[in-house]
Amino acid sequence: MEPVDITELYAAHRLSLVRLAVLLVDDFASAEDVVQDAFAALARRPDAVRDTSKALAYLRVSVVNTARSALRRRRTARAYSPPHDLSPPSPEDAAVLAEEHREVITALHRLAPRQREVLVLRYWSNLSEAEIARTLDISQGTVKSTASRALVALEKAMTATAGSSSGKEER
Repeated sequence: MEPVDITELYAAHRLSLVRLAVLLVDDFASAEDVVQDAFAALARRPDAVRDTSKALAYLRVSVVNTARSALRRRRTARAYSPPHDLSPPSPEDAAVLAEEHREVITALHRLAPRQREVLVLRYWSNLSEAEIARTLDISQGTVKSTASRALVALEKAMTATAGSSSGKEER
């Protein structure tokens, strides 16, 4: 088998992986670091993926795991808790996240980490339940139940977000 061409993978999949990471770690700079770390890990271990067709799956798993680690470090370092009111987005964030998605993103960050991961992988990365199960190292049944609960929680969070934003407009 021919070796994985990291440059080609980077050019083809960097943006989609950054989008995935943004939804998991909540800011563009950290998301870029997560993706860069995933590609750097693959470059350090070119024999980690022998089959080129599996390289993207390897990178996705790496991004999810690195995002988890980044959030753990953040919580440990400064007792991180997701912000209730989002500060105005930087120009970089605005380029990645369209205005119409802000409420969804806000509600998404109110979910438990596993719920957020399942929804992001399913609806933003368009992975099947089997692919999500492999990526997160959980059963397909757990993927289904987590997704179902996450959608209910997301709907409640969206209702709360909509209610609080409509209250601001009436003032």
